[in-house]
Amino acid sequence: MSRRYFGTDGVRGKVGVAPITPDFVMRLGYAAGKVLAAHRREGERPTVLIGKDTRISGYMCESALEAGFTSAGVDVVLTGPMPTPAVAYLTRALRLAAGVVISASHNPYDDNGIKFFSGEGEKLPDSVESEIEAQIDEPIKCALSSGLGKVRRIEDAAGRYIEFCKGTVPSNMNLRGMKIVVDCAHGAAYHVAPPVFHELGAEVVAIGASPNGFNINDKVGATSPRTLQTAVTEARADLGIALDGDGDRLLMVDGAGRAYDGDQLLYVIASDSQRHGRLRGGVAGTLMSNLAFELALRASGIPFERAKVGDRYVLELMQARGWRLGGENSGHILCLDQHTTGDGIVAALQVLCALRGSRMTLEEACTPVALYPQVMINVPVKRRANYQEHAGVVSVLRKAERDLADDGRILLRPSGTEPVIRVMVEAKSRAKASRWAKAIAGAVRAAG
Repeated sequence: MSRRYFGTDGVRGKVGVAPITPDFVMRLGYAAGKVLAAHRREGERPTVLIGKDTRISGYMCESALEAGFTSAGVDVVLTGPMPTPAVAYLTRALRLAAGVVISASHNPYDDNGIKFFSGEGEKLPDSVESEIEAQIDEPIKCALSSGLGKVRRIEDAAGRYIEFCKGTVPSNMNLRGMKIVVDCAHGAAYHVAPPVFHELGAEVVAIGASPNGFNINDKVGATSPRTLQTAVTEARADLGIALDGDGDRLLMVDGAGRAYDGDQLLYVIASDSQRHGRLRGGVAGTLMSNLAFELALRASGIPFERAKVGDRYVLELMQARGWRLGGENSGHILCLDQHTTGDGIVAALQVLCALRGSRMTLEEACTPVALYPQVMINVPVKRRANYQEHAGVVSVLRKAERDLADDGRILLRPSGTEPVIRVMVEAKSRAKASRWAKAIAGAVRAAG
C-alpha cells in the first residue's frame, strides 16, 4: 500500500506541524467515521472508543477527533488517559466498532499521533487504512442534527483494565513478599500499572507516575532505564518494571540494578511456556533481535524467525505461522494467548509468573542470552536509494561479513520515519562492532 499519512503505527508527527494539526485530525476522524459507517450493519450506529496518553496535546487531538467522528454520525466513548493495550482490550470487550489511541508512544511530549484498532482489538488492516486515506481529502459533509453522533465517558475504564491484566495470570499466583519499583514514564499507565502489581500482593514503589502534560518519557520509562536502575537499588527492591509513555513497551531491572531488554524477557517467557507445554510453534523477532537471543532459542529447540522492524510486522509473522509469542528487543512483547496486541504490563506479569514458578532470579533466567553488543549509527541522506548496491558500500560490507563470519550480523536499512540510513553491526566484541559500523557508515556517507 502506498501510504501518504499512515506509517507502520498510525499517523505521527510534531504537534502543530502537518499532519498533527487540529484541522487534519478532525478530517481524519471524519474520514474514519465515514469508513466505519459504510461497514456498519443495517440500522446500527457505529461507536468508537478514544483513549490517550498524558501529553498536553492530547486534549486538542481528542476534541478534534470527537468533532470529526460525531459529524460523520459516529458515537464516541472517551476513557481519558489509558494505555494503548487497554484501548485494544476495551474496544473488544465493549463490542465497539473501533478503538483510537492518541499517543506518540516513547517519543517526547511535543510529538503526538493517532492509531486505530479494529473491533477485535487488532491493528486495522491495510485495506481499511487505504479507505480512510482515500476519504481524508474529501470535504466534510456534516450530518444533520438528527444524525450526529453522541459522546459519553466511561468512568470505570481503569478498573476494567486492571482486572483484565490480573486475569492473565493463574488465580493461585501472587507477588507477596516482593518489592517492585514500577516506572510509568509519566505516561498513560500511571494510574493502572501500580495497582495491578499491588493488588497481586507486591509492595510497590511507583515512579514516573506524576504526569503534567510535558514530562512524558522525560528521563524516565523504558527508554531511560538509569532512573529505574537507581530507584531499584536505593529502595533495595527485588525488581524494577519500566513501561513507555503508552504502556506497550517493557524493560525490567533486577535487584542489583542490571537492565534486561525485550529479547531477554521474551526468552524467559518462551522458555517457561516450553517447560509447561504451552508453547505453540516458535517465536517471532525482528531484524534487530539480538543474535544471542536467536542462538539461545535454537539451543532450546525453539524455532525462530525474523520480521521487519515494527510490532505490526511481528504480529503478521505470528499470525501467518500460528505462533503465540513474538516481540522486539525494544520491549514490545506480544503474548497472543493473553492479548491481541503488545502489552507491557501483561508481558511483565508473564515474566514474573515464570520467575515465581521456576524459583529463579531474573539474572538466572536470562543467563542463556548473553547479548552481543550492537552498535547503531544513523547516517543522514538527501535521497532514497539502494545503498547496498553502491560499489563502495558493497566492498566494505563484504569485508565486514568475512571478518564477522558466524559471530555477528550487519543490518543496513532506511528509516521509515526520518531521512536516515540506519547502520547496525552486531558482534561478540563491541570494539569490532563499532569498527565495522563506522566503516560502513562512512561508505554510505561517501555514496550519498
